[in-house]
Amino acid sequence: MKSNNFPYIIQALLAALFFGISAPLSKLLLGDVNPIFLAAFLYLGSGSGIALIKFAQPSKGKEAGIRKTDIKWLAGAIISGGIAAPIILMLSLEKTPASSASLLLNFEGAATTLIAMLVFREAISRRAWSAILVITLASIIISTNFESGWGLSLGALGVLLATTLWGVDNNFTRNISGKDPLSIVAWKGLVAGIFSFFLALSLGEQIPPLVSILWTLLLGWISYGLSTFLFIRSMRGLGAARTSALYGTSPLAGVLLSIVIFSEMPTIAFVFATLLMLGGAYLLVNEEHQHTHIHTALLHEHGHGHDDPAHGHDLATAAHAGEHQHLAEEHEHDHMPDIHHRHEHDEKSSKQD
Repeated sequence: MKSNNFPYIIQALLAALFFGISAPLSKLLLGDVNPIFLAAFLYLGSGSGIALIKFAQPSKGKEAGIRKTDIKWLAGAIISGGIAAPIILMLSLEKTPASSASLLLNFEGAATTLIAMLVFREAISRRAWSAILVITLASIIISTNFESGWGLSLGALGVLLATTLWGVDNNFTRNISGKDPLSIVAWKGLVAGIFSFFLALSLGEQIPPLVSILWTLLLGWISYGLSTFLFIRSMRGLGAARTSALYGTSPLAGVLLSIVIFSEMPTIAFVFATLLMLGGAYLLVNEEHQHTHIHTALLHEHGHGHDDPAHGHDLATAAHAGEHQHLAEEHEHDHMPDIHHRHEHDEKSSKQD
């Protein structure tokens, strides 16, 4: 990846770090908080924390607002990634070691990439494919229960299902990544959190102690709120597949924290899987993607800076958002599937590494 993609890479890695600590800390909280209530307060912490940031630092005029045409993507993201995935994950954490669950969460990147390619036709290079295969292999290794044959544990399957649902969420969010990320995260967190809260109440679950609630809200703000905000910002420049692959480094933070908290010493298979995942992330960081491509005429809305040559402004123009027209053109340069390069690819003319 070229230097102009570096800020997006840093955002993806920070998002991974914040999310990576969630699995071991969530498992620690499960002693006092029911799984569904835990999912509820994690997302309430995410939504309320980000909403406070938005009100404290209004971005009026700098970010594009959510419109009616965006609601279907936002609703799909809330249902798949905000409601179903966290509840399944919290239930699965009860039956899965925290270190293994942290590493299994890395499958989210592979799931996101496959959905992006098969459903949304995002371009995937040979190097990106290699990274996907490496990460998938690592996920299979860590989820295999070697002590009882070659079957997968129920807890591991649950974590994989949750990551697949987050892959669906990521691709839905990709379609509105040009809009205000604070608004997206706040809506996702608040709606998902409120739904899970009343679901837990309807099932007769006991409300956890206040101290546990406060810790869960704080964890949700960091691991779900700030992480998702940075993830969306990164998708603007790298696309869903590559951002998710870099996000795949998140289990490393979770693994280290799990070893400290739970004294879960890693097995040989665990160490091997970790090395594979590091290799997969390295392949993505050094990827280049260049070919002659056509920009069809495009009318869309998103926030952009004054120094962005794609928008024809002089340096005196402040950062702003607004509906604007891009004229059709054909050229060749290094690029990623950002919000201006979600086009079909001709493999014969592509130069992808």
